Amino acid sequence: MDINKLAEHFARTSFRVEQVCRYMRDPGMSCDDYTEPFPGFVFPLRGRADFDFSGKVYTLTPGNAVHGGAQMPLNRSVLGDTKWEYLLVLYRICAPEPSSFCLSNMHFQLNTGQSPRLLELLELLWRSSREPGGISTFQTETLFRCVLEELFVCARNQSNDGEQALFEQVSKYIHEHYMDGLSVRALAEQNDINENRLFYVFKKHTGMGPGKYLMAYRLNRAKESLLANDAPIGEIAKSLGYEDALYFSRIFKKQVGVSPAEFRGRFRNNPYEFQDGPIPI
Repeated sequence: MDINKLAEHFARTSFRVEQVCRYMRDPGMSCDDYTEPFPGFVFPLRGRADFDFSGKVYTLTPGNAVHGGAQMPLNRSVLGDTKWEYLLVLYRICAPEPSSFCLSNMHFQLNTGQSPRLLELLELLWRSSREPGGISTFQTETLFRCVLEELFVCARNQSNDGEQALFEQVSKYIHEHYMDGLSVRALAEQNDINENRLFYVFKKHTGMGPGKYLMAYRLNRAKESLLANDAPIGEIAKSLGYEDALYFSRIFKKQVGVSPAEFRGRFRNNPYEFQDGPIPI
């Protein structure tokens, strides 16, 4: 499924939430049936199940989602020894769709990865849908669109097509916020992916993980500061996001080969003597 095409279709199509249901099924349960009269998304919350659309089987676990069209033959089987729990969001399409891209006739799976933000939005959607009144109805519609946005962003980031965009987004953030207390975990959570996925993308594009990329970028800025002004080493360390000046000095010496003070004293008046140049990133 082309995520950009899917997102654009939802952006240009009139639709509204028809029903939000939360189900729990026992291990081993199997059912031959049809999908609902409306298209919808299944969001796994716990356990594992197979959804078989006339021979096309999707295995659902937390970390992916499945879309099913309206009135489609469907066989559902709960796998393993754990109860299968999921959220079903049905929606009504309020205007004719082009025959070339009709969601009412489509089934597909999207890999989202483990997104705390998506789970939070789904919980809010579920609660809002159960409340009476016009404001809750409005909130449900708004939250479903937030769920779709998060779903599309997560699916894009998990796909090969989204790797370049993800790398550019995170590396740009590092360049703009390297002086803050960044961590690999925080960068991953901010982009709704797990740390292993972020490491894979950075390794593929730079040959190093995001933590080492951040360190290299900071040290390159450190070299510039050491050669450009007379600020104390501790002040430079803090400006780079290192509260401990001794820790900063140890990292600098390990990566560059000399201490920050030695680097400044040796190359301040003739920076071109420093043949190694910037740390590659």
